[in-house]
Amino acid sequence: MRTGVLGVWSPQLREGDAHEVAVAAAELEEVGFGTIWVPGRGPDDLEERLRLLLASTERITVATGIASIWTHSPEHSAALHARLTAEFPGRFLLGIGVSHAPAVDGAGGTYRRPLSEMVGYLDALDVADPPVPREERVIAALAPRMLALARERALGSHPYLVSPEHTRIAREALGPAALLAPEQTVVLEEDPDVARDMAREWLARYLQLPNYTDNLVRIGFDPADLENGGSDRLVDELVAWGGVEDIRARVDAQRAAGADHVALQVVTPDSGRLPRAEWRRIANAFPSP
Repeated sequence: MRTGVLGVWSPQLREGDAHEVAVAAAELEEVGFGTIWVPGRGPDDLEERLRLLLASTERITVATGIASIWTHSPEHSAALHARLTAEFPGRFLLGIGVSHAPAVDGAGGTYRRPLSEMVGYLDALDVADPPVPREERVIAALAPRMLALARERALGSHPYLVSPEHTRIAREALGPAALLAPEQTVVLEEDPDVARDMAREWLARYLQLPNYTDNLVRIGFDPADLENGGSDRLVDELVAWGGVEDIRARVDAQRAAGADHVALQVVTPDSGRLPRAEWRRIANAFPSP
């Protein structure tokens, strides 16, 4: 599975107008990004959108980042994987994760024993007909036991909302061979106050989710860092902001900490807009593949 060094993580590509998304995906491939990551969200239209992204491109890998094991059954995921890989060999990466208790319980489910549920889900992928190969799935792992599972039973890990320090810890847990592909949020804004305001607005929802807040404390943040929208230290370590040189510096920091691939999520004031100009600016700051 070829992910390249740099990818794009984009809810806009998951939800936007089909024609605009197709054009944007082709452009992402042209300027050198190696992987497109899109949220799994609900399963009903996921295959349609993944197929659009794959059909609009020739080489780029398309990945779910992530499909929740509570809303996407293993049977559904295995069948989806089988259909897409038959039509687009070697280009679809199944990213799965345990989501969050408030989201699962709020949707009428019951959040329970996430590690055990993930083990059972992987077992089901292994015995599906055809199975989902270990090398074509990644786990959204944050904590040590989930990272160990990603090392043992997947290509690696796609952690979300993490700093280079977490990447360093994750690399130690995963060992040298597993893929480590963290999501990295970026704001192309050089005014510190404006950039941090945008970052805090984006962060707000995540600071209500225990899986993330527990992980942030685990890797060294003080609980006080998570209050009132997040301290400057928290914001600056989770969200790279500034000019393209600052974004490149953060990618370099993630890579130095052990990342094989960095999936960039560009945050703009208009959350529904495809940030095509920002993607081009970032791509131009990196050597051609």
